[in-house]
Parts: sequence; structure tokens; C-alpha cells
Amino acid sequence: MLDCSRCIYSSIRCPINIGLFATNLVQRIDMVPYGKPQVQHFGTGDKAGYTLVQLIETSNITAHFCEETNDMYLDVFSCKPFNPDDVESVVNVFFGPLHKNRTFIKRQAGQNLMLK
Repeated sequence: MLDCSRCIYSSIRCPINIGLFATNLVQRIDMVPYGKPQVQHFGTGDKAGYTLVQLIETSNITAHFCEETNDMYLDVFSCKPFNPDDVESVVNVFFGPLHKNRTFIKRQAGQNLMLK
């Protein structure tokens, strides 16, 4: 997960750029897309902006771009391993955030669980 602040103004307001970002990210982290990226603008007031949904064979990539603050909130969810540094690198190229907060969670469903 990446929370990014003060992204390039025009980059988070361009649906073409957001779609290209999704396509490049999928390739960079070696995932298989399921369909094309969906990029929709909606919301009102200070929460308006584009939202991205890209389905991948191993789960999904979602992002929301808040126009009022030029912030971006990205989740890359996958059962297949990937390098979080690669995600951050692609984000830097497409959105140029001044600040980033990265959180990585390793999912481990079913490990150390006893079924009754």
C-alpha cells in the first residue's frame, strides 16, 4: 500500500496517464491483467477524483486520486509475490509524489491454523 502526497497536479487528473500507469505497473511486477484498467472520475467536494481498478489473475490493483490535495492512495493486492520497490518506482515515474508512506503486508491465510 502506498499513500502518496503532493503528486504532480496534471498526472492525477489525466485518465490516460492513470491507465498507462496501471498497464506499466502490471508489466513491471510481472502480473497478468484480467481485462483493461477501469478509470472513473466521481465523488464530490474534497474527495472527488479518479479511481482506478485493474483486475489481475492473482487479485487486483486499486487506487484513488484526490484532486483537492493531489494525493494518491494505492493498493496492490496479490497472492503472487512482487517487489514493493518496483511498485514505488513506477509510481515515482507516473505521479512524482513529494512524500510517500509505504506499508507492506504479507498475507498468510491458513498458516498455523488448525481446522476443527
